[in-house]
Order: sequence, then C-alpha cells, then structure tokens
Amino acid sequence: MAALFAAQFVSAAAHWALPRENAVREALWSYHGTLGITLFLLVLLRGAWGLANIPRRPPAHDGLLGRAAVAGHVAIYALMVIVPAVRLLAAAGSDRGLSYLGLTIVAPREAEIKWMQAPSEWHGEMGWILALLVVGHIVMAVVWHRMIRRDDTLQRMAG
Repeated sequence: MAALFAAQFVSAAAHWALPRENAVREALWSYHGTLGITLFLLVLLRGAWGLANIPRRPPAHDGLLGRAAVAGHVAIYALMVIVPAVRLLAAAGSDRGLSYLGLTIVAPREAEIKWMQAPSEWHGEMGWILALLVVGHIVMAVVWHRMIRRDDTLQRMAG
C-alpha cells in the first residue's frame, strides 16, 4: 500500500507541477482515479483487519508522545477514508458518472447534484495534508524509533 500511495502522490504532484499539455503529466494522471478507488478499497480492508486485531496490538506509548502518535494515526486513517470518499461522492452526483476497471459503478446523471460536488473541492488539499502526515509518520519511524529508541517498530512497519 505504501508504494501505491507513493504512486498516487507522484501523480498528483505531476498534475499540479507540470504544464497541461505535458505527456508525463497526462500519463501519470491517467491512473489517479483508478488507483484512488483501489487504495480506498484496500484502506477499508486494512481498517477492518486492524479493528479485528485490536486485542493483539502492542501497548501504546505513554504520555504526550503516545497521545500524539495515536492522534497522528487516527488522522492518517481518517484522511485515507475521507479523501477518496469526497471524490466518490462527487462522481456519484456528476454528469460523468463513475466507472472502475471498465465497470459502471454510477451511471451519469442528466444534471450534477451541487451538494454532492461541494466537498470534493477540498479533495486536493486534504490529499496534501495526508501526504504531509505520511512523511511525518515515516520521519518519526526512522528518527524516533530507529535512531533514538533503537526498537523494532520500523522493522514491524516494513514487514
């Protein structure tokens, strides 16, 4: 999933940074929607697996750092659900509909439903906040757990 998220962030960065008629921008952007839906489904599965395995989780850190770690994880998981959900909501209310891997999920509407479009205006901004949280998560894993505490957290994260 980490590699898929990296690909998703690269496609978004290229879309933002490169000129409109750039072939690399268009090639990378072409998979953004399909990859987003795939990641959304994987996040839901991972979330269900994580909830089912709460009793087997290692104990959380104590104190302020522990609460910050929990808040960071909650924010990451919330955004991994909210970011694609607002885009899916907009697609469901659009005049273009929604297809995934060639299957029509939602047929195009005659007219867009405005309230379904409104939350998706924050899709990009929330995606970049998610990217920053992921970078912070990686930095904390490497710096705090690997270099300072010298525990096995990074190994467990990497598998």
